[in-house]
Amino acid sequence: MAAQRILIMGLPGAGKTFFAAALTQYLETASDFYHAQAESLTGSRATVEWFNADDVRRRFDDWDFTAEGRIRQSQRMRELADRSGADFVIADFVAPLAEMRDNFHADWTVWIDTIDAGRYEDTNRMFVPPDLYDFRITEQRAEHWAEFVGEHILENRARPRFDGKRETVQMLGRWQPWHAGHRALFERLLQRTGQVCIMIRDCEGWNQSNPFGWSAVKDAIRRDLDPLYQGQYDIVVVPNITHIGYGRGVGYTMAEEHFDEAITSISGTKIRKAMGLE
Repeated sequence: MAAQRILIMGLPGAGKTFFAAALTQYLETASDFYHAQAESLTGSRATVEWFNADDVRRRFDDWDFTAEGRIRQSQRMRELADRSGADFVIADFVAPLAEMRDNFHADWTVWIDTIDAGRYEDTNRMFVPPDLYDFRITEQRAEHWAEFVGEHILENRARPRFDGKRETVQMLGRWQPWHAGHRALFERLLQRTGQVCIMIRDCEGWNQSNPFGWSAVKDAIRRDLDPLYQGQYDIVVVPNITHIGYGRGVGYTMAEEHFDEAITSISGTKIRKAMGLE
């Protein structure tokens, strides 16, 4: 089973590294208790690999803190996690933008929100608080919260996780906005393979029917699906695709799904008009 990725994010000075150290120790030691029923763990204790942002930058001699440098750092963190053979991979880095958090593709996100501002003004200006996270910690009691978070992760380690190697249904659209009809389609498609790749066409401003940017669309999808389907879908932003072509014998199937009037009558156009966007 692939490593479960744990992102510990927050402003510089919030206590990410203290928490990461405490969580690493908890997962390594407390997993003894869970091992009897933990077939996914490789030994009597869970193996944990921890990547600290400063250590990784030092290792690659990359101290570029521009937006581009930070994005590169988040991609590097993901690559290191993907190559890890541990049961759990912990990465603690600021991850000030949603794109950077998305790049790491965490199974668990812990937001260390103990300070209003960090020591670097440029980071404070850049930082966008996350809309979606698994845990939000607002006090600096690393060992206490490491036990709380670690226990929850160990107890729920078997929840479904998206696996890029498995057969997957593709679901391509604008989702302007995401609504109940889209969710019904998702739930129908999920029954085919057990996981769905939702592709968002990047078409904001293409015409008046596309008022929402891909980031807002992604957040709306996650808010709707995460309570029941976390780990059973992935979201990918793609160009404004208007035609799909494929050669013969490639092994793909394409099919239109049919629903009753209650679903087919749901209209994104009507919803946008009701929101005063058209």
